[in-house]
Amino acid sequence: MLDYELQIAVIGAGHGGKAMAAEMAVRGYTVRLYNRSYEHIEDIAARGGIEVTLEDGQQVFGPIPYVTSDMAFALADAKLVMIVVPASAHRDIALACAPHLRDGQIVVLNPGRTGGALEFRSVLRENNCTADVIIAETETFLFASRSNGPAQAQIFRRKNTVPLAALPSARTSEVLDVLQEVYPQFIIAPNVLYTSLNNMGAVFHPALTLLNAGWIEATGGQFEFYIDGVTPSTAQLLERLDRERVTVATALGIRAQSARDWLARAYSAYGNNLHQAIHANPGYRGITAPRTLRHRYIFEDVPYSLVPISELGKRFGVDVWGMESMIQIACVIDGVDYRHRGRTLERMGLVGLSLREITRLVETGSPDPEPSPSDPYGRP
Repeated sequence: MLDYELQIAVIGAGHGGKAMAAEMAVRGYTVRLYNRSYEHIEDIAARGGIEVTLEDGQQVFGPIPYVTSDMAFALADAKLVMIVVPASAHRDIALACAPHLRDGQIVVLNPGRTGGALEFRSVLRENNCTADVIIAETETFLFASRSNGPAQAQIFRRKNTVPLAALPSARTSEVLDVLQEVYPQFIIAPNVLYTSLNNMGAVFHPALTLLNAGWIEATGGQFEFYIDGVTPSTAQLLERLDRERVTVATALGIRAQSARDWLARAYSAYGNNLHQAIHANPGYRGITAPRTLRHRYIFEDVPYSLVPISELGKRFGVDVWGMESMIQIACVIDGVDYRHRGRTLERMGLVGLSLREITRLVETGSPDPEPSPSDPYGRP
């Protein structure tokens, strides 16, 4: 039985936020939709909701009675706060949320990319937020979706399962107790290192965009990104990046899944190599390439996916030259120092921490060992 009294705030009205807000509203949930600039959502407010095209092609209307650019109003009655913004906005959203969060609220980053929950937590602490909230992150976004109008969204495909972890992981079950009623596709992940290092956007998005840069600029993105853009050669580089990601995860004690395994689990798409598996995924068909290189696949996924994985790899002795090359190319094309701008160890609150301390942090919320029961002061 669905709990229609559950109050949900969706933070962000891009393609993902609009799709998620509308889909939940169609099923009867009360949703408050927040966006930083009201001009972006005034058509939704005027219409009273969003028209969403579901996976089966059915067009339905999701009524959204509360549409706002006031964060305090958006969070006021929400038990569940679904943050659906690019990772580049996580820090700003955390700053905006900090004064208004209350005990008992659940904040979920959809997705966290790499280190999202860690950075969100650090920002709340830096800004003296003492509310007992649970911060969680998903491994990837639940939908393959697009915005096709100011008050319209389309959902191409819903993933079969999406792992989720809270920070600390000891509280993940509390999150899922609430969230699985809304989306049973969410399943438990060991901790936020697992969700962060199983970030498939780091493998797919930046490399495919950079390797197809000429085609994107020449056509304005008028080709199928995952079908036409993934050739045997580009897929080889994706395989290299995937191996580096899995190796970094291993160095941190995480058994990460390969991109092929992920495609099989999330989309039931199989192949003898990554090229075949991507082309076997019907959920990727119809998704066109970015219209420009000024796209979140670069300005989000390079600094907030590749940079933190690369930083963790270098910290623990993993060769990440493939990722480093993609970061360097992106810096040259955009004229931006993504290494400096990105999610560094410092921004994740991990500077100087050993592997054991990082593990304690993601599992218990503190890098320090708990005092022995025989000596509550923690003396040896």
